[in-house]
Amino acid sequence: MTQHAPSGDAADLARFGYTQELRRQLGLKDLLIYGLVFMVPIAPFSIFGGVFDASHGMVPLTYLIGFVAMLFTAVSYQQMSRAFPVAGSVYAYVGRGLHPALGFLAGWAILLDYLLVPTLLYVIGANAMANVIPALPQPLWILFFVGLNTLVNLRGIETTARANRLFLYGQLAVLLVFVVLASLAISRGVNDAEWSLKPLYNPQEFSLPLIFSALSVAVLSFLGFDAISTLSEETRGGSRVVGRATLLALTLVAALFMVQTWLAALLQPNLIQYPDADASNNAFYEIGRLIAGPWLQVVIALAVAIGAAIANALVAQAATSRLLFAMARDRQLPQFLRQIHPVTRV
Repeated sequence: MTQHAPSGDAADLARFGYTQELRRQLGLKDLLIYGLVFMVPIAPFSIFGGVFDASHGMVPLTYLIGFVAMLFTAVSYQQMSRAFPVAGSVYAYVGRGLHPALGFLAGWAILLDYLLVPTLLYVIGANAMANVIPALPQPLWILFFVGLNTLVNLRGIETTARANRLFLYGQLAVLLVFVVLASLAISRGVNDAEWSLKPLYNPQEFSLPLIFSALSVAVLSFLGFDAISTLSEETRGGSRVVGRATLLALTLVAALFMVQTWLAALLQPNLIQYPDADASNNAFYEIGRLIAGPWLQVVIALAVAIGAAIANALVAQAATSRLLFAMARDRQLPQFLRQIHPVTRV
């Protein structure tokens, strides 16, 4: 019986000694949504006050510089995803590009990120929900978020992709409401606000040490575009699509970050720093109340909770499982971590 050599995406895997085990169901749009959800388009909602204080109000400038810096990393991921179109992401890139021992260390480093970030997000989400329903203990919210995300991921990558679309559209809807209401408030001069480019560059306050201090906090909002590469073995079109999605996701989310923080900063024209930690931590919530009343404050809190503790943690869990699979496949971790479900292919 004639044996046919694998072709296309399967051939890419065969070059590295792997067979196609995961289900290729994702296209460019799915990967783009995955990356955006991982970075959270409304991420500045929760850290706006801290970045505002550190940058003396120049939050959108901070995000612009962060975007330029991260662009170099995104281009690197694009090139590496083409050279090594496998699910291991930076673990595979370092291990195959430099040395397997270094790849092992890189895999553990990124795994630490993928494990600790969702943990933090669950706490942030539970804290946000405490502002909405104070009667429920925060640990119950954390258990709920973990259970829900695990259930969605276990149902397969198609279910995860559908959930991602739902979460992204919800976040974009909340962001659109904020942009419209904030623009109207600025046009009306609420809180003495007026249109200007001052949040992008304030010559009286600008200094490189100041901006780079703020950047150390703001740049955390960009974490996540790298995780797109963990889905390389579940993507139609393989490495070419992964690279395009990585650059597009980073560019789009940077634009969203800059628009929302520019509007929010314009609504605080008489401040360069918040008076205390509470005011800084609740800055965006208070801006929502300022422009539309308590209802928008609650909507923003709900959006932060869902965006962080469910949507972001959902895709982080998916990325973590793919990284564990790749490392176990190479016998760097226990073999049970590489098992594939016969039906859902996860």
